[in-house]
Amino acid sequence: MTLGKRFRKHFGAYALLYPGLLGVLLFFVLPFFVILRYSFLNNNFSADFVGLAQYRDLLQNTAFRLAARNTAWFSAVVVPLTVALALLVALALNCRLPARGWLRSVLLSPLMVPTASVLLVWQLLFDRSGAVNQLLSLFSLPAVAWLRTAGFDRAVVILLFLWKNLGYNVLLFSAALTHIPKTPLEAARIDGAGAWRRFWYIQWRYLTPTALFVTVLTLANSFKIFREVYLLTGDYPSEGLYMLQHFMNNMFRTLNYQKLSTATVITMLVATVVLAVLLWLEDRFGREVEE
Repeated sequence: MTLGKRFRKHFGAYALLYPGLLGVLLFFVLPFFVILRYSFLNNNFSADFVGLAQYRDLLQNTAFRLAARNTAWFSAVVVPLTVALALLVALALNCRLPARGWLRSVLLSPLMVPTASVLLVWQLLFDRSGAVNQLLSLFSLPAVAWLRTAGFDRAVVILLFLWKNLGYNVLLFSAALTHIPKTPLEAARIDGAGAWRRFWYIQWRYLTPTALFVTVLTLANSFKIFREVYLLTGDYPSEGLYMLQHFMNNMFRTLNYQKLSTATVITMLVATVVLAVLLWLEDRFGREVEE
C-alpha cells in the first residue's frame, strides 16, 4: 500500500489527532526550545551566546543548590515511604479485615477534597495556636512553630503528602493483588511455605510492575509539592522547605529568565533520566511476569 493510500485510509484518525498534536507543539515543544535558547544567552536584549556559562553559574548558586537539595531529599524520603506504606495497607486490606469498604473510603477521601480546603485544615492544626499545640498544652508541653522549626516543618509536609497520596496508591496495589493467580499461592501453602515466602517469591513477583508504576506516579507528585508548601508558608518558607519551584518562582518575579530557564532545563533533564530508568524497569519486569 502506497503512502498516499495509507494516508487516505487513515485520514479520519489523523484528523482527530492533529488538534491534539498541534496543541502539544504550540504549548509544550516550542516553549521548551525557547527556554533552552534562553539558557545559552546572557540576557534577552543583547542575546549574546555564552555557552554553558549560565549552567556553571547556576550550579554555584547557593539558593539553587539549597532548593535542589531539599527537593531531592523530599523525593528520596516520601517516594519509598509512600510506596511501602501503600503496599502494607493493601496487603492488610487483602486479608479480609472487618469494615474493609469503610477503610477504603477513608483512604480515598483526600482525593475528593479540594487542595485549598485541605491546607486550611492543616493550617488550623499546625498553626502556633492550632489544635496540635492546644493538645500539647494539656500535657504542659511548650507550643511549637511547626512550619518554621527545622525538622518539624518537613515532618508536617511529609504527613500531608502521605495523607493525600496514600489512598490512590493503596487502590492500585489492591487491584493488582486481586489479579494474582490463586493456584501458585495455594500450592505454596500446601508445600509449607510461610506468609513471608509466599509474598516474596510469588506475590511480589506479580506486584513489581505495579510497584514501579506507583513509584513513577509518586515521584511525579513529589515534584509538585510546591503548591502545598506555597499555600502553607508563602514565597519564602523555612530553609528546609525551600523547593526548586520556589527558586523558579522567585526568578520569574525578578525577571531573571536566564536562571529560570537554566534551572528548568536542569530539572527536566534530571527528572527525565530518573523517570526513564523507572519506566525501563517497569517494562522489563512487566515482560518477565507476562512470560
